[in-house]
Amino acid sequence: MKRFFQNFYVNLFLTGRLFAALGTVSVLYLLAFFFPAIDFLPTIGLYALLLLLAIDVFLLYRQREGIYAHRRTPERLSNGDDNEISIYIESRYRFPVQVGIIDEVPVQFQRRDIGFQTRLPIGGSKILAYQLRPVKRGEYAFGRIRLYVKSPLALIERRFTAGNPEIVPVYPSFTQLRKYELMAVSQRLSDYGSKRIRRVGHSMEFDQIKQYVPGDDYRTLNWKATARQGQLMVNAYTDERSQSIYCVLDKSRAMRMPFHALSLLDYAINASLALSKVVMLKEDKAGLITISDRKGAVIPADRKAGQLGRIMEVLYKEKTRYLETNMELLYTTIRQTAKQRSLLVFFTNFESMSGMKRQLPILKRIAKFHALVVVFFENTELTRLTNKPAADVEEIYLHTIASKFAYEKKQIVRELNLHGIQAVLTPPEDLTVHTINKYLAIKARQYL
Repeated sequence: MKRFFQNFYVNLFLTGRLFAALGTVSVLYLLAFFFPAIDFLPTIGLYALLLLLAIDVFLLYRQREGIYAHRRTPERLSNGDDNEISIYIESRYRFPVQVGIIDEVPVQFQRRDIGFQTRLPIGGSKILAYQLRPVKRGEYAFGRIRLYVKSPLALIERRFTAGNPEIVPVYPSFTQLRKYELMAVSQRLSDYGSKRIRRVGHSMEFDQIKQYVPGDDYRTLNWKATARQGQLMVNAYTDERSQSIYCVLDKSRAMRMPFHALSLLDYAINASLALSKVVMLKEDKAGLITISDRKGAVIPADRKAGQLGRIMEVLYKEKTRYLETNMELLYTTIRQTAKQRSLLVFFTNFESMSGMKRQLPILKRIAKFHALVVVFFENTELTRLTNKPAADVEEIYLHTIASKFAYEKKQIVRELNLHGIQAVLTPPEDLTVHTINKYLAIKARQYL
């Protein structure tokens, strides 16, 4: 009995309708003071209100478990993507109820708007869904589900606490794997995104003769087979396989800069995971090297079944550091890990020509032994400033400085190309598609 009354006081809340009714009774008492003929009305109203309040309490508290709810979350969340969370709610009352739901989401989201209002019929149930977009990897703690139930009288509401606290890990964006997988297999990834990249050349390893479909290279038309079949036929070629592709991640302070709440390192991690998936679909071997002021994780290139899972587990734990990259250590690590000529996709960031030239000697040494692609980021804020018309002297000054830095980024690309190093300058949000396009173009040109 003691526990019941403790639960009653803690979980009972007065509603606005009850306060409105009390206000009406108070007004009646005030009017009865001036008009004695109606002095019986406030008394009747008060007793009627108390009776209805007792009935409402009885209806809501007669069942110990009047409402049931639980949260449905994925086993892991995808970083930088919208993840669907749903709440299943079921009424066990013998009358319709109105339910308010508040879900205690992890503090990392800093959201206080995850709430719903719904009505449930007798014994009814519903599934309510919402989206969460994490921007950091790690463990996220969900709390309990708070339910506020009102009967048709709606004078009070009873609070229920449902669901169990749970920890859900946030992994690098695995939804991108499904997003780009089909397009990579069909050779149509270059059609995705804002920049189209023309596919040049093809491997000369013959695979089969197949029917022409829009998008096939017209230079591969097989006229003899076309004459026999009465429809366009093309020669299909296969790309060279079992080549080693390494994603090299810079974890220095240059990769801490945020864009749309996601750090450059997280963009690079998401792109590395998607690229590794495409590499393995192409029957090449995917590997990973991370570097900062000290040696990070090293996964030798392979295409075994569990390779992608190993890469994902390593990327899940990677964090940026505050020091600059030890390029000599990177060169030594690559020489020890990649024993044969490989494609190295180096994710880093250069904000100035002088910063690039400090690393250029080591990059040139690496490019002597491997096909090196340096991927760095376009500052979208500078691009926005350069495209914005200047209205006063201050904006002219900002426009000039932004144009200078944007031009210097393009100069870095030219400088790297002069030394035989391929470069990709991309906005962070387009990193994945541009990186995979570059890989497919290199395979098409047989650059390795």
